[in-house]
Amino acid sequence: MRLAAREVGLWRLVAQRVVPALPGAAAVVEHLTCVQAQDLRAATTAVALRTAPGGPDLPAALAAGQVVRSWPLRGTLHLLPAADLPWVLALCAPRVLRSTTARRAALGVAEADVAAARRAAQGLLRGGRGAARSEVLAAFEAAGQRTAGGRGYHLLLHLSLTGVLCLGPVRGREQDFVLLAEHVTAPRALEGEQALAELALRFLTSHGPASVADLARWAGLPVTAARRAVAAVRERLAAVDVEGTELLHDPALPDLVAGHRRAAAGTHLLPGFDEFVLGYADRSHVLPAEHAGRVVPGGNGVFRGTVVHGGAVVGTWTRDGDAVSTEPFTPFAPAVLRGVQRSAATLPTGRPG
Repeated sequence: MRLAAREVGLWRLVAQRVVPALPGAAAVVEHLTCVQAQDLRAATTAVALRTAPGGPDLPAALAAGQVVRSWPLRGTLHLLPAADLPWVLALCAPRVLRSTTARRAALGVAEADVAAARRAAQGLLRGGRGAARSEVLAAFEAAGQRTAGGRGYHLLLHLSLTGVLCLGPVRGREQDFVLLAEHVTAPRALEGEQALAELALRFLTSHGPASVADLARWAGLPVTAARRAVAAVRERLAAVDVEGTELLHDPALPDLVAGHRRAAAGTHLLPGFDEFVLGYADRSHVLPAEHAGRVVPGGNGVFRGTVVHGGAVVGTWTRDGDAVSTEPFTPFAPAVLRGVQRSAATLPTGRPG
């Protein structure tokens, strides 16, 4: 089946459940598997936009232990279903850990230092306790581990990548660190090729239409591993041809798009770092190359909020107090202006606590 390039964005909005919304925040994170979350406020907004009105929100899902936050993919913070964090870490974190070896050496962090930080964190958090980042860093200092100059952050990252720590409930404006083994009480048991296939299937059904290259980029996997993963689940997926490239998706997606096309084609204010833009190696179907620098100014990795209309990014937006300020790529048509106003009026605050 052929699909016009202009349709890809509409299908992805529906696949990612910007429309139709899911019943609660935990269901949203379960569906997407990993939600980019280095900016917790933006991630909270992204989840809220995909949650039906009145559904349980992200702070509630974090407090209940249904959702956690850690660095499983590409060494970047993501929200995950709590039960999925251990197997996703086992699959993806070793590659990230290898990439941090030189940085660890430059910071003067030896195995004995990691062990001392681990003991300090376990002593502070054991028994189901949580602690803010500053409290964990103070425990490191008390154990003789310097935390200045990025050393403390690296120790937190290393302990999270190795499955000792994760981020759990929100307290005030911060998330508490907790011990993963105590906080995640019913982890899923997936290993090796089974885990690889599961990650591929979950990504392609929630982010499709998408390619092998998109999966590799999103998960931080070698392309060879991504190809192997897709081959293992190919029979459970459908495919479309977009300008000569095969993109895979959930077989149920075309019918879902047909039922929600009008809502998908409307105007959406998506936060910075949203999966709709960030979750792909090739963003050209939804973001014209000539405007990509306006979404990621200077290519610095900081993604701005986007105005999406007709399945494509047509501008950026920022919060201006309680209002929204927009920067269109080209002057907005009246229908887009009206859509921005409607979306801004119901835009979640994104405040995690």
